Amino acid sequence: MTRLYEAAAYAPQTGIWWDETEAAPDWPRCDGDTQADVAIIGGGFTGLTAALHLAQDGVDVALFEAAAPGFGASTRNGGFCCLGGARLSRRAMLRRFGPQARADWCATEKAAVDTVARLLADNRIDADTHSRGETMLAHNPRAMADLRASVPGIEAEYGVTPTLTEARDLPGQGLNGPFHGALTIPLGFALNPRRYHGGLARAAASAGARLYAQSPVTKIENGFRLTTPNGQIAAKKLIVATNGYGSDDLPGWLRSRYIPVQSSVIVTRPLTIAEQAAQGWTSDQMCYDTRTLLHYFRKLPDDRFLFGMRGGLSATPRAEAAIRSKIRADFNAMFPAWLNVEITHDWSGLVCLMGNLTPFAGPIPGMPGAFAGLGYHGNGVAMASHTGVILADLAMGKPPRVGHPQVMQAIPRRFPLGRYRRALLRPAYALAQIMDR
Repeated sequence: MTRLYEAAAYAPQTGIWWDETEAAPDWPRCDGDTQADVAIIGGGFTGLTAALHLAQDGVDVALFEAAAPGFGASTRNGGFCCLGGARLSRRAMLRRFGPQARADWCATEKAAVDTVARLLADNRIDADTHSRGETMLAHNPRAMADLRASVPGIEAEYGVTPTLTEARDLPGQGLNGPFHGALTIPLGFALNPRRYHGGLARAAASAGARLYAQSPVTKIENGFRLTTPNGQIAAKKLIVATNGYGSDDLPGWLRSRYIPVQSSVIVTRPLTIAEQAAQGWTSDQMCYDTRTLLHYFRKLPDDRFLFGMRGGLSATPRAEAAIRSKIRADFNAMFPAWLNVEITHDWSGLVCLMGNLTPFAGPIPGMPGAFAGLGYHGNGVAMASHTGVILADLAMGKPPRVGHPQVMQAIPRRFPLGRYRRALLRPAYALAQIMDR
């Protein structure tokens, strides 16, 4: 495999809080040769949702996960089911794609949240959902001015009325901190990603999908013949759903079209009522601040507090130690009343950025019958699930039953520097730190 980070970035991790709330599914290893109408590489939200819908339509589908079920981004994230999926600005999207494509994209963002809500309801998945939409917290006065100015556009594009909260009113909303105000968009909710992933896995298996773990695909031949360490798979159609955990040569078309970036998370022990009151944070809202290198955080249903941020630029032990120190320092600065609260869990995962700064869902050029979905830019709970539905229908030659906007159909550009493109992150992060002041 051709990957950008050290091996530790792709290895299963311990210390993930969600893993203590539900055991990972028990999928067998693929031993021996097999065949399927559709083979799926990747067992996260995209792959599982595609497998579920294909199996429900009577398709013989086999899914292959490289390690333990859900070991990648699908259970390492913060559980924000919300709008998003692209990093392309509104202005740039309008300039590149036009007003109708922008409108279709916004409708798809909303539809993606609805896709997750439907999957939870239809499959009776209890994923500890909470939070009425998502709250953005302004980190400086200029950012708050931008939030105020964004209200008419949000109303026009998403058909909802956001709520502005001035800085003086934040403590009364249980959102006390070094913020200059907030804006809440009433779309989306928080969830436990391990329970969501486990529920999708059970639903897909019950529908007839074959799910394999510890079965990395190491070679893809047009045809399609897939090779794993313990067997080969013959498939008529192929879906690649590896996101930031993929390899540049599986298939070769992916080469340089994406950059994985690290994101780090810590979780505290349960906070007492007195500790919550001391900080003035009692809200159950999922929140993030307005920095480019943002922080995202929320109080969990058992009163633990989750706090995440962009991670380091490598996965060496020294770099991991440095980012643990950095995330704790940022947490202490933002929530000083919790300076001595124990951190019980910490982990990191990979977010996937695309050359176009937009997700991709569609056919793989030059590989008839092969499809790919990836690149959710840190907002993959909703958009990855939605993409799985799109890919299932495309694989069967049907118009997608859900929105498939032009923005997601554009072929991703290649980043410069090839296998060394990770070097692009250092100057980008340095510039972002300057802009975030």
